[in-house]
Amino acid sequence: MTVIDIPGSKSVTARALFLAAAAEGTTTLLRPLVSDDTEGFAEGLTALGYAVRREPDAWHVEGRPGGPGTDTAEVHCRDGATTARFLPALAATGRGTYRFDASAQMRRRPLGPLTTALRGLGVDLRHGAREGHHPLTVHADGVEGGALTLDAGQSSQYLTALLLLGPLTAGGLDITVTDLVSEPYVEITLAMMRDFGAEVRQEGRTYSVAPTGYRARTYAVEPDASTASYFFAAAALGRGRSVTVPGLGTGALQGDLAFADVLRRMGAEVTVGAEGTTVRSTGTLRGLTVNMRDISDTMPTLAAIAPFADGPVRIEDVANTRVKECDRLDACAENLRRLGITVRTGPDWIEIHPGSPTGPATIATHGDHRIVMSFAVTGLRTPGITFDDPGCVKKTFPRFHQVFDAFRGAAPDLT
Repeated sequence: MTVIDIPGSKSVTARALFLAAAAEGTTTLLRPLVSDDTEGFAEGLTALGYAVRREPDAWHVEGRPGGPGTDTAEVHCRDGATTARFLPALAATGRGTYRFDASAQMRRRPLGPLTTALRGLGVDLRHGAREGHHPLTVHADGVEGGALTLDAGQSSQYLTALLLLGPLTAGGLDITVTDLVSEPYVEITLAMMRDFGAEVRQEGRTYSVAPTGYRARTYAVEPDASTASYFFAAAALGRGRSVTVPGLGTGALQGDLAFADVLRRMGAEVTVGAEGTTVRSTGTLRGLTVNMRDISDTMPTLAAIAPFADGPVRIEDVANTRVKECDRLDACAENLRRLGITVRTGPDWIEIHPGSPTGPATIATHGDHRIVMSFAVTGLRTPGITFDDPGCVKKTFPRFHQVFDAFRGAAPDLT
C-alpha cells in the first residue's frame, strides 16, 4: 500500500483566508496550501491592508471586521478565480477605492453574475474593459445588505463570495439561487462560515445570512480532494495496487472525494474511513455513464483514465468545465484524440471509447494545471507523454511532478 500526503485544499485555504481576514482577532491556519493561487490570495490581502504572516506550516492573519486597512489598493489576482471573485466582495466592506486585475487567462473567465449582484446591493463597481470581466474597480462604502437573486449556473464561486460577504453587511443577506453548479463547494462554504461564528439558514434555494461578523480561531486545512483524485485514479489503473490518502475520510468537507465513488462504480475497491480513503485496483475498469455536475473539477481525471475501461465512459452535465482555466471538455477531447482515442463531445458531455493510448505525444495543456495532472495518470500506461507547459501545476501543486514521479517509482506495476 502506498500512502500519499496530499497538500492542503485550495478551496478550503481560500475560504479560510477570507474568513480570517474578516474575523475579530488573529486566526492561525494550519497546513494551508502553498501554491500560486493561495500565495496570490495572501498577497491580495496584504495589498488591501491585512496583516498576513506566513510560516512553513502555519499562516497567521490579523482580522479586520471593518474591511481593508487601506483606502486605496492595486490587487493583481494572477490566475486565481477565488482571489478574483472573493476579494472584490471583501473589499466592498471597506471605505476606499480598490482596483483589481488578473492574468490574461483569468480576464477571460466570467464574473458577470457576481458583479451584477454586488451592484444590486449598492456597491459602486466598474469594469475597466469588457463588462463582466476583470479588470474592475470597487469604490467601497460598506454594504447594507438586502435580498437578491443569483444565477450560479456557471460557477458556485459567485454564491460563495456573496455568502462570505453576508455576515459583514449591516443588515444581512437573503440570496435566492435560480441555478447552481458544484453545490458541494457551497456546502464547504457554509460549514466553514459556521466554524467562524456565522449564522446561515437554508430553505430550498434561498440562503439567509445574519449580520453576525466572524470570530477568529485556529483552523486546520484538510488535504485537497481534487488533487487526491489523480492518485486514486492511478491506483485504479494498477494491478493489485492501493493508495491511501490520510486526512480525507468520512468527515471531509470536500465533495470531490465523491470521485472515489465513481471509481468504485468502475470496479475499484474503495474504503472511506475516519482517518482517510483507500482505493485499490481489482484489475478491471468498467465503462459507465456518470453525471459529474457536482464534482466537475475531477472530470479531466476520469477522462484521462477512461480509455482503459472495458466500455465507453460518458461524462454528462459538465458545461461549466468550458469556462474554467481553459475549455476543459474540448481540451480533454483534443488530447485523447492525439493519443489515438475515439471521442465524441456535446455542449455539456464527453464520451470516450475504449482503446490503447499511443505515444509519443505532447499534451496541449492550455496553461491548465488539471490537464497536466490528469494526463500524467494516462502516462503511467502510455510511454512518451510530455507536456507543453508542465510548470502550470504551480497553480495548486508546485511539487506535483516530483511527488508523482516518486509515486510511480514506488509502484512500478502501475505502468
